[in-house]
Amino acid sequence: MRKFDPGLPATPTVQVIERMFTLIDVLASREEAMSLKEISEKTGLHPSTTHRILNDLATGRFIDRPHPGSYRLGMRLLELGNLVKGRLNVRDAALVPMRELHKLIQQPVNLSMRQGDEIVYVERAYSERSGMQVVRAIGGRAPLHLTSVGKLFLAADEPQRVRAYASRTGLAGHTKNSLTQLADLERELSKVRQYRTARDNEELEMGVRCMAAGIYDDQGKLIAGLSISAPAERLEEAWLAKLQMTAQTISSTLGFSNEPKTLPAKSIS
Repeated sequence: MRKFDPGLPATPTVQVIERMFTLIDVLASREEAMSLKEISEKTGLHPSTTHRILNDLATGRFIDRPHPGSYRLGMRLLELGNLVKGRLNVRDAALVPMRELHKLIQQPVNLSMRQGDEIVYVERAYSERSGMQVVRAIGGRAPLHLTSVGKLFLAADEPQRVRAYASRTGLAGHTKNSLTQLADLERELSKVRQYRTARDNEELEMGVRCMAAGIYDDQGKLIAGLSISAPAERLEEAWLAKLQMTAQTISSTLGFSNEPKTLPAKSIS
């Protein structure tokens, strides 16, 4: 059996890359630095193999050594992550999943973002066969409280901000179903927070109902909403799970994770 010569560089192989990813994942699971022994135990790799790969990663600044024999993720990963984040665009991330969802349900799928007291439609996936007589064009706007996506954003606000919104806008209605009283809107937003989805029951346009799910960034912030709009009598509840899954796919592309972040333990002074 050929012995490893520390004087020779390791030959890159798929196995080495796989081990490198495993080491990075283990280090990412902990807030604090980890010892070589602990990393080796958690990955199942021999200490010498672990040490060799970590040293190579440290050379590229993917791994830091805050103390001799301890390791943590390096600043190079943060630099690369910021580059990726800066190049991500919610519309680009959403376009293909939106089209796939539209193929499944054959109804318009809308991507909207908040701008002040309104939502703005930034992308749509639809066809003439959808049967929708009234459609919102890209660039169109609508009040937050009259739309499913707008309710997602209001539900994410603190109560005093919702009251301020109601005071500014007067909660003007468009149809007989519009929520024009603050108490009614607050009850609706409570449901939105509970189920993490929102509805428009012919509140913006008679004959049109909508359902919406949120799109979140890597910090867990609501940045957009995905909605399905359909003739009131044709909106199907079975679409909601597909809508949520599509919104989750887009959020994941933007770096969002459902996994709770581990917080460092508070020190007692």
